Amino acid sequence: MTIVGKGKYRYTLIQDWAKLPSGEKFAMVSAMATDSQDRVYAFQRKDPPVVIFDRDGKYLSSWGNGAFIYVHGFYIANDIIYLTDRDSSVCMMYTLDGKPIQMLGRHGVHSDTGCEKAGDLVPRAAGPFNYPSEMVPDQSGDLFVTDGYRNARVHRFTPEGQLKYSWGEPGKIGRGQFHLPHSLLIHQGLVYVCDRENHRIQVFTTEGEHISTWTDIQRPMDISIDRDGILYVSEGPVVGVEGSTARVSVLDLKGKVLARFSCRASGHGSWVDSYGDIYVGVTGVDKYVRRRG
Repeated sequence: MTIVGKGKYRYTLIQDWAKLPSGEKFAMVSAMATDSQDRVYAFQRKDPPVVIFDRDGKYLSSWGNGAFIYVHGFYIANDIIYLTDRDSSVCMMYTLDGKPIQMLGRHGVHSDTGCEKAGDLVPRAAGPFNYPSEMVPDQSGDLFVTDGYRNARVHRFTPEGQLKYSWGEPGKIGRGQFHLPHSLLIHQGLVYVCDRENHRIQVFTTEGEHISTWTDIQRPMDISIDRDGILYVSEGPVVGVEGSTARVSVLDLKGKVLARFSCRASGHGSWVDSYGDIYVGVTGVDKYVRRRG
């Protein structure tokens, strides 16, 4: 039995927790989330892209065959799914059982940022979209998108999908500069952006005003929050840095590290459920079960 973390934030690791039907194998799990019943949705890069499990890792169902080119972000709020098909440059909303509700962007239409290679520092920022990474709603229903792989912006839309405004420029140091904004979270009127290749989290108001920057972070991949307002960030290893490993950081709302532990892969997608258990997407799903007492 492997136990990780410290203090109140200690976990028992269940490796390869999610069990597919006999004969099936996972591809890379790009993102994951849980619904109001704590069913776990894994968004993988093969068909079927959406695979659903109960809390014990038992396979329940799947959907989405042929619907996406390159799956990326996946977020659930009020039992609505918000996802991104990165290489199509579209962001979409679905019901839990796979019925489409709404789409932002147009398939294969990319804004002009001058970037050809996903992940490069873009020559210039532009409007929506060019390889977006994640979409999440705020409490009012406005939609926020990190447009990250071939752009360097956060966009805010009305619930109907009309663009309100955008912020962000390419760069490595300055406030509001991004090099691959990869994931985001909105909580109590603040937007937490995983500025992945700048090894930091930037915090903004929902109007795009910079509040703070957290630098005790390495390649932040995904961010989620529990019912107590504690943040969970999966991080990738830093290429070329000896001893750097993939890890999960548990943070308070000021960015203070409450616990931190290594994991076996970079956790491109991660999530915390209503029990405080953490799920990390690898080629499959690892679960970290919160220890009590």
